[in-house]
Amino acid sequence: MQIVSATSAGSEKPNEDFAVCGPDWAVLLDGATAPPGVDSGCIHGVPWLVRRLAVAIAAGLSLTDAALADVLAAAISDTCEAHAGTCDLANPDSPSSTVAIVRTRGGGLDYLVLGDSQVALRRGGEILPVHDDRADRLPGGRPYSLGLVRQLRNKPGGFWVASTVPEAAHEALSGSARGVTEAVLATDGVTRLLDWYGDGWPDLFSVLSEHGGPSALIGRVREAEERRPPAHGKRHDDATVIYATSVSGAWQPSR
Repeated sequence: MQIVSATSAGSEKPNEDFAVCGPDWAVLLDGATAPPGVDSGCIHGVPWLVRRLAVAIAAGLSLTDAALADVLAAAISDTCEAHAGTCDLANPDSPSSTVAIVRTRGGGLDYLVLGDSQVALRRGGEILPVHDDRADRLPGGRPYSLGLVRQLRNKPGGFWVASTVPEAAHEALSGSARGVTEAVLATDGVTRLLDWYGDGWPDLFSVLSEHGGPSALIGRVREAEERRPPAHGKRHDDATVIYATSVSGAWQPSR
């Protein structure tokens, strides 16, 4: 694979997205910012979590041929062990992250998505998006209360993220595809182009392949935010995109 990426912090705060890539894999994480006044029980914070998780996932992908869900579960376990002695891992507001992974293997492309970062695969004239939208379908609709999110995080009938529950990895959307030529991994700071600004995946692929690449795509996000601020949430979010081409690899979703 040939891989390029770009990232942009949404504010003066540390960027809570993180991208890491190898010769035949790419990983993207988006840490969840705790609301003001919420005690996470963790002395480290979200940037530490996403970096620690990223390193553990990268090690698993580099050293083993295990299924992506197993790699992620082991990475969550390793990260938990790294701060179990200093932090309250039973706290339901413990820092968390989305995860998106692609990996070439056996002539195909494996993928995994946990949380609201997204993966899109191009195969010939079709685009195959992988979107875990369970956090958008919680009872009662948005805006969600802190209590509801706390109650349904990493629970059946709720939504799943990488935090302190290794079993969450096996709730991810995962599968394998063949014939893929391009792959995109994007955090929700980028996919708001799809959700709020009327773009479609063909528009995003066009920018990536023909009109400037990942940096230009993030620039498109910032221009849209300036013209019309989002209806809710942050005006500018951390935005990160990974674009992989020369991907060698029938659509075989496992979930």
